Amino acid sequence: MNMIANLQTDITPDGPDYDIVRRVIELITEDYRDQPSLEAIAARLNQSPTQLQKTFTRWAGLSPKGFLQAVTLDHAKRLLRQEDMPLLETSIEVGLSGPSRLHDLFVTHEAMSPGEWKAKGGGLTIRYGFHICPFGIALIMVTDRGLAGLAFSDSGDEKACLEDMTCRWPNAQYVEDLQATVPYAARIFEPGKWSSEQPLRVVLIGTDFQVSVWQSLMKIPFGKAVTYSDIAKDIGRPTAQRAVGAAVGPTRSPSWCHAIARSARTAR
Repeated sequence: MNMIANLQTDITPDGPDYDIVRRVIELITEDYRDQPSLEAIAARLNQSPTQLQKTFTRWAGLSPKGFLQAVTLDHAKRLLRQEDMPLLETSIEVGLSGPSRLHDLFVTHEAMSPGEWKAKGGGLTIRYGFHICPFGIALIMVTDRGLAGLAFSDSGDEKACLEDMTCRWPNAQYVEDLQATVPYAARIFEPGKWSSEQPLRVVLIGTDFQVSVWQSLMKIPFGKAVTYSDIAKDIGRPTAQRAVGAAVGPTRSPSWCHAIARSARTAR
């Protein structure tokens, strides 16, 4: 009981942990262009690097480096899309040594290159088709890499469903192609065509955290329910249940969200 009370005190506005976490967030947000190292941040706060890493990660859910990367990426995305800044200038503006570093940052956290992000899907061909399925009408979207999107619609709402799925990558070329999507519909909705030796390839377009959550979802055995807490533990982020829920919600890739139950309720 005393340990719990101490933890609660530490993260109040008057607690030592709260002040450390607040100061790290302020420092990184203000000085991200300098790309400060963990050692540099710790020195400015009179902390050891090891202790600072543990404290910040425990309360923030990610490491100081991870937070620095997120802040850097957020600014880079704004410069690329809102200000149409070239890749080299964007890299320098956010404190990176060049486009290769920016590329690595995007690929790690967005599962795509900065050029693809800036292009909003430009140069990407996504083929789609509507199919009758056990849940009504299914919209299936595929690329050369595999299944890229799966959504469900009532009869008469197909146009709205398609618009919702295409708004994220407005510059991609969308082609209605039932010949391309029929094989996927069969693989998805006909149990007799499921094969562990020939798994269905799924294209996951999202942040590094989202992709890790979706990969965990795809490991859920058929007929089994898990909680957000279970998924958070599986991806090595046991305190990130809310973030897991947020990652499950917006995914346009097929995932087993129906297999997730609230931890305080019985799965049905």
